[in-house]
Amino acid sequence: MCREPYPGRVTAPVFVLTPETVEPAGAAATAVAGDRLVLTGPEAHHAVAVRRLHPGERVDLVDGAGLRLVCEVTETAADGGRRERLAVRVVERVEEPQAGLQLVLVQALAKGGRDEQAVETATEVGADLVVPWMADRCVSVWRGVKAARGRQRWGAAAREAAKQARRARIPEVAELLTTAELAGWVRRVNDAGGLVLVLHEEATVPIGGVALPDTASSEAIDHPADEPRGGGKGPQDPVTIAVVVGPEGGISAAEVGALEQAGARTVRLGPHVLRTASAGPVALAVLAQRVGLWG
Repeated sequence: MCREPYPGRVTAPVFVLTPETVEPAGAAATAVAGDRLVLTGPEAHHAVAVRRLHPGERVDLVDGAGLRLVCEVTETAADGGRRERLAVRVVERVEEPQAGLQLVLVQALAKGGRDEQAVETATEVGADLVVPWMADRCVSVWRGVKAARGRQRWGAAAREAAKQARRARIPEVAELLTTAELAGWVRRVNDAGGLVLVLHEEATVPIGGVALPDTASSEAIDHPADEPRGGGKGPQDPVTIAVVVGPEGGISAAEVGALEQAGARTVRLGPHVLRTASAGPVALAVLAQRVGLWG
């Protein structure tokens, strides 16, 4: 299984478009080869004022949900007031279906931006969904307005990392879960045939030795962008493989027990103890290789 069905097209810079930042309004939804579009807003500012793109250069415009417009720059315009415009000609329209397998990072909140670093690297590795977790030993706490802002920061980290990785799909950042809510989510994933792995330094089973769900027949599927992801039971839902990463202080015995009772498997990542910022991305990389996503 390969997430990028068009090898050799990962060198052009990627910019994210929305219905509000493309002219004519909403034209990206039906754009085909030969159409001419204009990108506006912050992404156009980055393309024109920061990247300093010129006519004739190639760019990819993506919507974050699988649409990629392979384009050629035809004109740039800047007035110095952050109202830059990037005019392009569409060379090819590519719609990447959602893969039949989704990789999920369940990341405990961490201090010092380590959780955002985990989100960023996991996105570059190939995570499809990120779930924030308020574990017992989290030093960082999201409540009220802080929860909304924290989720926005993680979303921004995923967005920028997806652009860096030239991805057409930007991982969703889910609502913050408590341990009880996470256990319920684990149970739903398990009931749907997925797998949730809890990374723990005292586990005896290595991540490379745990049996994975059968993904051999998990072909890419068309999946509405607004359909719930993770733990679903519908015939079109992708198979979920998730890793759970604890905070700096580790996962408590009570939390491990609750997650295992819900159907999670506790595994050891390797011979060394990794930071909360790196454990999840490393585990996802191992799993991506095992299931053939990097093949």
